[in-house]
Amino acid sequence: MSRALSEAGYAVDVMKRGDHADHALLSQPYDLVVLDLSLPGLDGLEVLRRMRARDATAHTPVLVLTARGAMEDRVKGLNLGADDYLPKPFDLPELEARIKALLRRAGNLRPTVSIGRLAFDTASRLASVEGEPLALTPRELAVLEALISRQGKPIAREVLFEKVFNFDDEARPEAIEIYVHRLRKKLEGTGASVKTLRGLGYLITEAPGGEPPG
Repeated sequence: MSRALSEAGYAVDVMKRGDHADHALLSQPYDLVVLDLSLPGLDGLEVLRRMRARDATAHTPVLVLTARGAMEDRVKGLNLGADDYLPKPFDLPELEARIKALLRRAGNLRPTVSIGRLAFDTASRLASVEGEPLALTPRELAVLEALISRQGKPIAREVLFEKVFNFDDEARPEAIEIYVHRLRKKLEGTGASVKTLRGLGYLITEAPGGEPPG
């Protein structure tokens, strides 16, 4: 799962114990949690209960993984605040589809976001320019998606870094500048521009006249 989601452009942190997951959720915000209920250290339902008790101002989507036929666990999970559940075993395409739907719903994103001649399909996570696919690496895609999800608001470099790199990556926040630079180059001529706002971070916007500024 981690490998497939990473290859799809998500920054994935894997916690193999419930108490480790609880600590990670205390340490930093996440856009979404995929939660297996069968965890050592602290079971998934308790992780969810603690998370929702703390999650008073922002509702982080939670997708619960349950054993097929475990109706009681599904009901408990939904009552504790899970947003969706997926019975095991499952196919990875279905997992990715559920994740996309939850992220799109949580971010209140339109099905397609257009900036200049750039169009981003929030369901398929595909970028195109006047119908032609825009070739992006997984991390370039993650940067673009994070910028678009802010809907005209700047995103801090550190926050963008967390959305692109996971715990196991040996990188510093400064590394995000490399991927922003690469994305800028690929957006040239599309009418979409990534601006650096001193002290605030990065912002994607439509360039005046439909062309990126020099």
